[in-house]
Amino acid sequence: MTPETIEAYGVRLRPSRPDDVADTAAACADPITQRFMPGLPNPYTEESARWWIAEGEPAAWAAGGASYAIADPATDRLLGAVGLSNSMPKRRQFEIGYWVAPWARGRGVATTATRALAEQAFAAGCARLELLADEENTASQRVALAAGFRPEGVRRSAGTARDGSRYDLVAWVRLADDPPGPAARLLPDLPEERLTDGVVTVRRVALGDADTLHRLHTLPEVVANRVPPVPPTRESTERRCRLAECHWLAGRSADLVIVDAASGAVAGGSALVYDEPATGQAMLGYSVLPEARGRGLATRAVRLVAGWAFEIGLARLWAGTRPENVASQRVLKKAGFRREGLLRGRLPSPGDTRTDSVVYGLLAADLPR
Repeated sequence: MTPETIEAYGVRLRPSRPDDVADTAAACADPITQRFMPGLPNPYTEESARWWIAEGEPAAWAAGGASYAIADPATDRLLGAVGLSNSMPKRRQFEIGYWVAPWARGRGVATTATRALAEQAFAAGCARLELLADEENTASQRVALAAGFRPEGVRRSAGTARDGSRYDLVAWVRLADDPPGPAARLLPDLPEERLTDGVVTVRRVALGDADTLHRLHTLPEVVANRVPPVPPTRESTERRCRLAECHWLAGRSADLVIVDAASGAVAGGSALVYDEPATGQAMLGYSVLPEARGRGLATRAVRLVAGWAFEIGLARLWAGTRPENVASQRVLKKAGFRREGLLRGRLPSPGDTRTDSVVYGLLAADLPR
């Protein structure tokens, strides 16, 4: 590839210029940019920007990659940057990356620039593009999906923080022969970010839910039904909340909280785990805080989540309970699930023992009308 200007999808990709210094410095000093691009100088100054334009960008090209400023076609003002790095000629592979200035966010700039550069790279003979993102950088992962990249897994400890510690990166990949347009999502966002029947509201887990969910998941009766039956640490609960959107975007699970619509208080939690995408099957789990029990909130939440699951194309839901968990079995039956059998010794129990699991299944036709 050569550093020629690319005009596509409402953006301009061009070489950086000396008059981009002020905007580059302002954008790269932004806290969000600094958080998710720990390799940038900190503080990022106009001197840093001058070095990048004069030396860094040409070096990227000399190494076999590419580096472009993203500009507004109408004004030519800098909106961000996009580039190719980590060239692997034998594999015909690059890593693609980008950043967007604060004044240009929310306009689809990263998506259109990534699409434009990806097409240019494929036309030049590239076979595979990787996009690596911090697990908490869900804005970048949404760009990946919109630009046609598909989730491929987690690169453990592939990222290096400023303090030298390591963190995981999510890998998103697009191949030259992948179909055009956004990648299909196994688990789309909830309509208007929630489901509700007026009594119960279900929404995605957020970081602010960590305290309540930790209290819920450390209750002895809830721990007894965990796999394995061990209470989570406060740190692991917070991490679960931080990564809920990442797992949702990748199509692995929809982690939810159950909210009492009248009071606005979190009443419990639920999760839809897409364990068999090939067959269209997911597992549904739930638990409710003691003060919210006995009011039918769990049943209402299960019905809401199940109805949404079938609307987005799932074919079958299943749930399992320990044989003695009669209250949970009652919830499932009221929500339309049917008992399908007993799996002997399926679940680990304390003391290296095993316990049985009663399995329930639900098809779309089973939902109460």
